[in-house]
Amino acid sequence: MTLSNLPLLSMLIWTPILGGVWALIAGDRQEETVKFFSFGVAVLTFIFSVILYCEFDTTYAGMQFVEETRWISAFDIKYHLGVDGIALPLIMLTTFTTILVILAAWEVIYERISYYMCAFLILTGLMNAVFMALDAILFYVFWEAMLIPMFLIIGIWGGSNRVYATIKFFLYTFLGSVFMLVAFLYLASVAGSFNIEALHDVPLNLTAQKLIFVAFFLAFAVKIPMWPVHTWLPDAHVEAPTGGSVILAAVMLKMGGYGFLRFSLPITPDASLYFSDAMIALSLIAIVYIGFVALVQEDMKKLIAYSSISHMGFVTLGFFIPFSIFAATGSSSGAIMGMEGAMMQMISHGFISAAMFLCVGVMYDRIHSRMIKDYGGVVNSMPIFAAFMMLFVMANSGLPGTSGFVGEFLVILSSYQASFWIAFAAALTLILGAAYSLWMYKRVIFGDVIKTDISELKDINSREGFIFVLLAIVVLTFGIWPAPIFDIMHVTVEQLIEHVLQHKVIG
Repeated sequence: MTLSNLPLLSMLIWTPILGGVWALIAGDRQEETVKFFSFGVAVLTFIFSVILYCEFDTTYAGMQFVEETRWISAFDIKYHLGVDGIALPLIMLTTFTTILVILAAWEVIYERISYYMCAFLILTGLMNAVFMALDAILFYVFWEAMLIPMFLIIGIWGGSNRVYATIKFFLYTFLGSVFMLVAFLYLASVAGSFNIEALHDVPLNLTAQKLIFVAFFLAFAVKIPMWPVHTWLPDAHVEAPTGGSVILAAVMLKMGGYGFLRFSLPITPDASLYFSDAMIALSLIAIVYIGFVALVQEDMKKLIAYSSISHMGFVTLGFFIPFSIFAATGSSSGAIMGMEGAMMQMISHGFISAAMFLCVGVMYDRIHSRMIKDYGGVVNSMPIFAAFMMLFVMANSGLPGTSGFVGEFLVILSSYQASFWIAFAAALTLILGAAYSLWMYKRVIFGDVIKTDISELKDINSREGFIFVLLAIVVLTFGIWPAPIFDIMHVTVEQLIEHVLQHKVIG
């Protein structure tokens, strides 16, 4: 049996889920065993994703490694999995981030460590499944199921206001998803199938497309989150443990963007065109207004949370600017560049936001404060940490040579083909991002020592150093050589753009 014949997709889903179940059964009495076992499962899952990458055919735009089994025969619901050039980079981001989260918790989580590892491993399997599902109901089941472990992660290991944050997080995301389910049921009644690829080709009149687009918007805009349905995210980040913030920012926010690519754009292309100006406006509000909001934050995690919302505005801008580009130029090349830039922004932001939250976590573990005013002169006692944090802050600001620059630059460049003013507004994030990121860095790392115990801090240990080295390598590699990501996604994005720019209105 060759590697390509293995059920790699199921292995990526069920290996971490079953590993999480074992960690739960083992319990805290075997704490060290649970840690090493969970780390091993995370590494094994990442290896599966690397095999998937190596076996992936970059010249084929359709779904690969397809697995299909009947699940609920009465309604023709299937266990149907597959990946394309859009899903694969997000799966690799998920499996890589899980390793970091397991390592970050090694010496920090003391209570219910087996439950903690169980929650993250199961969450990893469910997130992988979301990116692979090719049946609408299967997608919905995994989409909702992943709320449960994150709800528990924030609710059990979160801060003092964790109950409020978990309920707000759950209600926002769950209620938005209900509308998505209604859209799926309607589409299945028209298409006679829950197969997502079949739903892409369902002919719909413009009114039906508009209603379905709005239903999808309510689910995916909350998850990204877009302005004005973003208010749950800062609360969730502030109260979540470091690992929870890392997964939330690095992976879970990307699922909203993935939803637009997998459902909204291909199923409702005419409605997407109709609402494209509104989506561009909302994206620019997120980029500019939320950037100013980040500038006044005194809590480091809240600042990074608002930064995430601003950066994710680039993602939705890149998804919907192709309509304006095509209208202005009649060419699809700029549209492809904008969408690829948005995809690159999603991947890059996953690594950079993970690094930023881990930096805050390192300081919080020592001082037990997230407030900027409680720090100052950290470079004097933690010079190695200060160097790593400088790299990640620069990447968050979009410095050329880091992965943070590539996606933003492509989206701005493509936006210019549609409108100078859209590109100008989007480019403001380069100024705002540098402003709030460097201002935070200056106050925390440099300046006078605020507290006596700051001067007694110990620099990062080998475990923390290993995490930061991994992230630094990724951020710099994709900043200098982003081809490995673009090669995977190009053919799939090209096909998607061709599909989206064709009208399919009936009646």
